[in-house]
Amino acid sequence: PYYVDLNQNLFLQASLHSFDPNLVVFVDTCVASPDPSNFRTLTYELIRSGCVKDPTYSSYHSPYSNVARFAFNAFSFVNRYPSVYLQCELVVCRYNDYSSRCYQGCVSRFKRNAGS
Repeated sequence: PYYVDLNQNLFLQASLHSFDPNLVVFVDTCVASPDPSNFRTLTYELIRSGCVKDPTYSSYHSPYSNVARFAFNAFSFVNRYPSVYLQCELVVCRYNDYSSRCYQGCVSRFKRNAGS
């Protein structure tokens, strides 16, 4: 475990274990939960589909394309839960492939009408 105070900035870094300079890492989704085995019932979204959901979430520049850096303020799920668990989905793309998911940024997925 990593212990922090409420509202303390929490800095994270995700690294791709490849030294291929033609790959880039993108943080697509990060969801927090008080239950490490359930990220569907009681959750809090920090970022979803590249769209920032938490006002304290910030991404930071990395000098390496295979490293994604971000931060947010520590929070708690009411007093009943002593821990918060984080689950993130990252995407790996080819560097400078501007049609790839890594270069699309925030993607709002609209639901379509299934009728006719």
